[in-house]
Amino acid sequence: MIKPIELVIFDCDGVLVDSERIAARVQVSLGAELGWPLTEDEVVNRFIGRSHASIREQVSAQLGKETAATWSERFEQLHREAVEADLAPVEGLPEALDAITLPTCVASSGSHDKMRHTLGRTGLYERFAGRIYSATDVARGKPAPDLFLHAARQMEVDPTACVVVEDSRPGVLAARAAGMRVLGYAGGLTPAERLEGPGTTVFDDMRKLPTLIAEQ
Repeated sequence: MIKPIELVIFDCDGVLVDSERIAARVQVSLGAELGWPLTEDEVVNRFIGRSHASIREQVSAQLGKETAATWSERFEQLHREAVEADLAPVEGLPEALDAITLPTCVASSGSHDKMRHTLGRTGLYERFAGRIYSATDVARGKPAPDLFLHAARQMEVDPTACVVVEDSRPGVLAARAAGMRVLGYAGGLTPAERLEGPGTTVFDDMRKLPTLIAEQ
C-alpha cells in the first residue's frame, strides 16, 4: 500500500528561486574567461543540480586545481552580484506555497550561506528557517540519495512518505534512489525528457503543484 505524503522536500535553485539561469550565465562566462568554453546546454548537463564540490572537481580535471580555485572564487562573487540584481522566486511558487498544508523543507546542492542569501533575497527564508539542508551536511551530493535521506531523518518522516520537487536530472535521480516520489519541474533549464522516469510526474507550472501533491 502506498503511504500518504507526509513531507514535501523542495530543491532550492530553479524550484524555489529562479537562480539556475543566473548560475548558467555565470558559468558560461567563466568558461570563456578561464579557458573552458561551454554552451548553456553543456553547463546544464554538467553542472546544474550538482554540488559546489562536484563542479570544482570537474573544472580541476579540465583546467587544473589552481584554475579550479579561481573559478570557484569568481563564481561566488559573480553569482552573488547577479543574485542581488536579478533574483526572484520561481513564477507561481509563492502562491503554491500558500496553498500547501503539509510539512515542507529544503534540500539543496547549494551551501547554507548561499541559501541564506538567495532565499533571504526573495523573501522565502523565513518560510523554511530551521528546515533547510545542504549537500555540505552529507558525504555525497546528488545524484546520490544521501541529502534527501538526511532531510527525511531530520524531519522524522519515512522516505516512502516524502515527495521531492526537483528541476535537475541529478536531483530526480537522487530522489528516486532515496525511494521518494518526484515532481519534476520542467519550467526551467532542464528539458522535460531529462526529468522523466519511474515514480516521477513532470510539470511546467508551479501553480499546479498543490494539486499534484494531493494526487500523489
